[in-house]
Amino acid sequence: MSGEDLRYRPPVPVLWWTRKLSYFVFVMRELSSLFIAWLVLYLLLFVRAVADGEAAYDDFLDWATSPWLVVLNVVAFGFLLLHTITWFSLTPQAMVLDVRGRRVPPVAIIGAQYVALGVVSAFVYWLVTR
Repeated sequence: MSGEDLRYRPPVPVLWWTRKLSYFVFVMRELSSLFIAWLVLYLLLFVRAVADGEAAYDDFLDWATSPWLVVLNVVAFGFLLLHTITWFSLTPQAMVLDVRGRRVPPVAIIGAQYVALGVVSAFVYWLVTR
């Protein structure tokens, strides 16, 4: 064994990430992926229930209105918001845009994403309610 392998390494506390806000937000963002996966599965179950007919749809609605599932979906929605906000705020760091030789300000990139989200959401709302 080399000398490096014998160095003492103090144990790291399990909740080390709770001591600094930026670490906490990072871990919560990573955790949010599980809730995003749940919401995708929930939507797929909803689509299947609609496709399987009125009885399956009614059963889905009965299941979906159970208190524990409502709480789970409210928590998942909160994580969805966190995921969206942090993703949008990270985009200017990952995608540097130049227009006519000038860098597009990060606030313009973030704002464009929120506008696009609003437009797509309005279109989906219109599709569902028409």
